[in-house]
Amino acid sequence: MIFSGGRNKKYGQRLGSATDMAKTVQQKARSYTVNLYGKQREVRAYSRVVMLKTLKRPVQVVWVFRRTQWIALFTTDLSLSVTQIIEYYGARWKIESGLKELKQDIGSQKSQCRNAQAVTNHLNFCMMATTLTWIYADRLKTDPERRHKVKGRASFAFSDIRRIIAEAALDPDFERVCPKYSSSPVNSVVAVLLRMVA
Repeated sequence: MIFSGGRNKKYGQRLGSATDMAKTVQQKARSYTVNLYGKQREVRAYSRVVMLKTLKRPVQVVWVFRRTQWIALFTTDLSLSVTQIIEYYGARWKIESGLKELKQDIGSQKSQCRNAQAVTNHLNFCMMATTLTWIYADRLKTDPERRHKVKGRASFAFSDIRRIIAEAALDPDFERVCPKYSSSPVNSVVAVLLRMVA
């Protein structure tokens, strides 16, 4: 009597973990030119489409190799190129830093509101304040000097822009931009901010 080994594996041969595969594919990695953090950079990467059991669908995995470490990125969008995947993941850091500015610097997480509409309004005002701060930064003729210097970083931080705005608001000439309150129904500060956005 002959016993079969059971049905064929639904997802094919097991490939192992991302760490196991990184060791085998590192020699096959090739160089790509990607736009990361505002600069053209050369990175070594290898890409492969595999079946992911947890998602029950194929995914594209990209291993990016640095001198002493590596990172595995994956996407379910199989139409993306290796360069696009690396750049999209690189852009995520800006989103994370933007959320940090919104929560900690502007204070969206410190809302004292108790109902849903008030919390939403608070968050919307915090997002508007963040947006206006970056619009102000974009209109500066020269980049502000970074107050807290970090080795390897020449760009300014969000707190540097906030400091410049605070100094400008305390300046006596600020009244030329935002006149003192009058009986006019139009709020002068709001009018100026809306002109900046327009």
